Amino acid sequence: MPDGAQTMPHQDSLTATPPDEADFARVLARAVRRRDFLGGAVSMGAAAFVLGAGGFVRGARADAPVFDFAQIPANTLDTVSVPKGYAWRVMASWGDPLWSAGVPFDPATRGNAESQALAFGDNNDGMELFSMQGRHVLCVNHEYVNKPVMFGNRAEGLPENTDDVRKGMSGHGVSIVELTAGERGWAVQKDAPWNRRITVATPMLLRGPAAGHALVRTAADPKGERVLGTMNNCGSGRTPWGTYLTCEENFNGYFSSSDTDRELSATERRYGIGHKDRGYGFARVDERFDIARHPNEPHRFGYVVEIDPFDPGAAPVKRTALGRFKHENAEVVLSESGHVVVYMGDDERGEFLYRYVSKGRYAGNGEGGDLLDEGTLYVAKFNDDFSGEWLALTPERLGMSDAEICVMTRIAASKAGATTMDRPEWIAAHPSKAEVYCALTNNKNRGRKPNASGDATPVGGPNPRKGNLYGQIVRWKPEAGDHAAPTFRWDLFAMAGNPVVHSDAYAGSANITSENMFNSPDGLAFDGRGRLWIQTDGKYSDKGDFAGMGNNQMLVADPNSGEIRRFMVGPKECEITGLCWDADYKTMFVGVQHPGEKGGSHFPDGGDSVPRSCVIAVTKDDGTPVG
Repeated sequence: MPDGAQTMPHQDSLTATPPDEADFARVLARAVRRRDFLGGAVSMGAAAFVLGAGGFVRGARADAPVFDFAQIPANTLDTVSVPKGYAWRVMASWGDPLWSAGVPFDPATRGNAESQALAFGDNNDGMELFSMQGRHVLCVNHEYVNKPVMFGNRAEGLPENTDDVRKGMSGHGVSIVELTAGERGWAVQKDAPWNRRITVATPMLLRGPAAGHALVRTAADPKGERVLGTMNNCGSGRTPWGTYLTCEENFNGYFSSSDTDRELSATERRYGIGHKDRGYGFARVDERFDIARHPNEPHRFGYVVEIDPFDPGAAPVKRTALGRFKHENAEVVLSESGHVVVYMGDDERGEFLYRYVSKGRYAGNGEGGDLLDEGTLYVAKFNDDFSGEWLALTPERLGMSDAEICVMTRIAASKAGATTMDRPEWIAAHPSKAEVYCALTNNKNRGRKPNASGDATPVGGPNPRKGNLYGQIVRWKPEAGDHAAPTFRWDLFAMAGNPVVHSDAYAGSANITSENMFNSPDGLAFDGRGRLWIQTDGKYSDKGDFAGMGNNQMLVADPNSGEIRRFMVGPKECEITGLCWDADYKTMFVGVQHPGEKGGSHFPDGGDSVPRSCVIAVTKDDGTPVG
C-alpha cells in the first residue's frame, strides 16, 4: 500500500514509554542475531507443501538458491531498470480495453465510466497466474485509483460529477485476463471468454460465521448473505484447489456520513470509519456508502474474497471466517495433516498478524472453498526469547460470538493480548521447508503512540526500533515443522536501514550494505528455487534518512546465507508491487503502481504522457529462467 497516502489517521494521543537505551541495545542485539536459524541450532521439520502447476504438492524441494545476475545500483530514473542480460516490456496498463467494445485510452479525458468498465483497472497490486488445459489466466488486483491522475482533467484532481465517481468505482476491483504466447512472449488476449472485470458493483456472496448475522444485514440485503462489490484490493493469494484470493485493505476510506454530527461507534473508530471519505465520493452516487443511512455496510468489507478464475458465472465469495481487517495478502499452505492454513497481516500501525486453520482437511480433489468457512482464527504473540504462540480467537476466550469475532476481528485480537506489529504486509511461505516470512514495512509510531484501540506499541521483540522508518522482515518456523502447531520460533531475517547515514540500529542488520539498502519492505514472494523476492513501497526522496536509496525497488534474498541483491528499480514516485511467474519461470510478471503520484513521472510512455500503472513482463535475453 502507498506509504502515508492510504493510511487512515489514528484517533489516539497517548504515548508509550520506550525502554532505556541500554535495554534497547540489548533487545536489538538479540533480535538481529540469526544463529538459531542460519546455524542450524533449531531443529525444524520437513516442508509441508509447495505450489506447483497442479496445486500444492507434498514433499517437493527447490534447488539451492543462487544468484546469476550482477546487482544493479539504486537510481532515480523515470523508467524500469533491470540487470544486464534482462529485458522488460509493458503487458497491460490502466485504461487498456479488454474487449473490442472498449476504446483506446484517451489521455485528454482519461476515459469515462463506460470505457473504464471495459478496461484494465488502476493501481494494479497483487496478482496470480492460473493455468488449465493449456489456457492461462492472470488475475490482477486494483488497490485504489490515483485521483490526481485519473481526474487530472479536472481542476481539483478529484471527481466532479456522477460519471467521474462511477469511473473511479470501475477503476477498483480485479481484472481477470487471458494470456496467450506470441513472438514477443505473453500478451493479453482481447475478447477472451475468461476476461472479466470485478468492481465495486459486482454481486458477491457472504459466507462463514458472519453471514446472515445482524451485523451484516442491510435494507438492501435483509438476510445478510449478499453484498455488492469489492474494493481496495491489495495483496493476493491462491488456494490448493485453484482459486484466486483477493484481499480488501483500506475499505474505510470510501465511507462517509451525511450526518456530520453523528457520533461514531467504538467499532467505527477502531476501523478508521469517519464522517468523510478519502475523496472518492462513492456516497454521492450510491447511498450504501453513507454510514448515517446504512451503518452496517462497512461490516461487509474488509475480507478475503475468493474468485474462480475459470468460471465467469460464479459469484465471488467473501470468506468471513478469515476475519475482517485491512488485509494485505493471504498466504495459503497445508499443515502436516492436511488442514488449510492461511497467514494474513493487518496493514496498519500497531495492528496484528493472523493465522487461520481449517477444521476440515483438504482431500486433494480440487474442491475446498468451504474449508475457508469453518475453522479457527488465531493472532500472533511474539516473545523476547524468540518464542511465539498463536492465540485462538474463540468465544470461550473472548466472550464474543463467532460472528462478532469475524466482523470485529481487531477488537478480538486486542482482547486476546496479541503483539502489536509494525504494519504487517505481505507474508510468504518457503516452498520447500516450513518457514514463513512477513514484511513489517515501517511504523513511525513505534514506542511513541498506541494503536487505534489504545494497545501499547513498546519497543522490543520483532519491532525493536523506536519510530521505525525503515521496516524489517520477521521470520518464523512452526513447532515440529507443522503450520497448524500452536507455537513457533522467530528471528529477524533483515532490518532495513541506511548504513551510509546511520551507524546505530537504523543502519540496519548485517546483511544490509550501502550497495543493497532499501526501506519499507512490502511485497514478498518465493520463486521455485527458494529465493525470497522483496518489493518496496517507501520513501523515494533520496535525501536525508533515505539518501542513496533512490526509487522503490525489488530485491532478491538467499534465505540460507541472508545475502540480498537489488534486481530492479522502478520509475519515479511508484511502488513496486505484485509478483508472479509463468510455469517455467521464464517470465516474471511485476506490478508498477502509481508512477507519478506526485506529478513527477511520465512512465511508461515517456515524453509528456499521462503516467499509468501497469503490469510488466520481465525476461532473460537467453531464454532461461529469470533471476
